[in-house]
Amino acid sequence: MYEFVKGEGIYLYNKTGNSFIDLISGIAVNNIGHNNPFVTKAIKEQVDRYSHQMVYGEYIIAPQVELAQELAKHLPEQLQKFYFLNSGSEAIEGAMKLAKRHTRRTKIVAMKNAYHGSTSGSLSMMSNEYYSKAFRPLLPHIYFMDFNDIHSLDIIDTETAAVFLEPIQAEVGYIPATLDFLTKVREKCNETGTLLIFDEIQTGIGRSGKLYAFEHYQIIPDVLVSAKALGGGMPIGAFISSHEIMQSIVDNPILGHITTFGGHPVCCAAGNASIKYIIENKLLNSVSKKEKLFRDLLVHPKIKNVTGKGLMLAAHLDSFEEVERTMQRCIERGVIIDWFLYNQNALRISPPLIITEDEIKKVCEILLIALD
Repeated sequence: MYEFVKGEGIYLYNKTGNSFIDLISGIAVNNIGHNNPFVTKAIKEQVDRYSHQMVYGEYIIAPQVELAQELAKHLPEQLQKFYFLNSGSEAIEGAMKLAKRHTRRTKIVAMKNAYHGSTSGSLSMMSNEYYSKAFRPLLPHIYFMDFNDIHSLDIIDTETAAVFLEPIQAEVGYIPATLDFLTKVREKCNETGTLLIFDEIQTGIGRSGKLYAFEHYQIIPDVLVSAKALGGGMPIGAFISSHEIMQSIVDNPILGHITTFGGHPVCCAAGNASIKYIIENKLLNSVSKKEKLFRDLLVHPKIKNVTGKGLMLAAHLDSFEEVERTMQRCIERGVIIDWFLYNQNALRISPPLIITEDEIKKVCEILLIALD
C-alpha cells in the first residue's frame, strides 16, 4: 500500500518524499494535474465567501451561474440548461428520471459493457451480472444492445424513453464509437421520439482532445452527463439538456429532482477555474499530438493493441497476470497505472492533460522496462 501526502502537477509524493507520476489522473479526474494553483486560488476565495447554501433555486448561487455560463459558451444551443449534482452516478440517476418524465415512457436501452455508476439506477444499466446480481432486484425495463453494432438498433422503439451510451466506452478498454454507429443511433432515436443520452463522465473536459467527445462526431445528444474532471478535483456532476426537456421536471411533482449539496459553491468555483485554465492555456490543442507520441513509443511484443482517443488510452496485454506484474513494476519505478473494470488484460493510460512530451517519453520508457 502507498500513502501519498502531497500532489503537484502530474506527480504524487509519499511520506518519504518519493515522487510518482500519476498516469491515471485519479481515474480521469485531475485533468489539469494535482494542486493546480489556479483552481486552489478559486477554492480558497470561495471558502472565504461562503460554502453551503440551499440549492433548490430560491437563491442565486453565483458560482453555479458562473460555471453554467462558462460551459454554455462551449456547448451547442440544445445543451444550455444545467442541473448540478454531486457525482456522475447521481447525474445518471437524474438523467434517467428526466427521460422517463419527458417521454412518459419506462423502457431504457443501454450498451453492453457500459459503466454508468454504482447506485441502483446506474447499476441497473450494467450488463455484467458479476457486478449487479448481488444487488437485485434492480430497475425493470432495462434492455441491452451491442456497442458499435448497427444490426441491434431494432431494440430502440416507440416505447423507449432513452438510449444511454458513452461515445468512448471506458471500462471495456477505451473503445470509441464508430461514426456510423452513432449516426444510426441518433437517427433511430429521432424516429422513435427517444432521448439520446451521452455519458461523458470520463470523456468530458478535454480528455479526448475536445471539451466533450461528441464534438469529434458532430452528433449532439439530447442530454449530456458530465462529472469527474468537471470539478477540477472537487466532487461534482451534471446533466445538461435543452430548456424544453428540462422543463419536464419542474412540476408534477414540484421539485422533480432535488439535491442538498449538488452544485456546491466551492465545487462549482473549482470547476469554473479548471475549465477556464484548460481553455486559456489551449491544453486541448496538444492532446492529439501527445496521443500520437504515446502510440509511437508504446511498441513492445507484449502490447497487442493500443485503443482509445486523446489521453484516454488502453495498452492491451495477454493476461491479467501480466497486467498485475506490470502495474507493480511500474509503481516500484515511480509510475501509477491501473486496469479496467471490464477488461483486466489492459493498462489504463489517462495522465493529466498537462503532461509534457519529455514526461511522456519518460513514462513510456519505464513502462517498456516494466514489460521486459
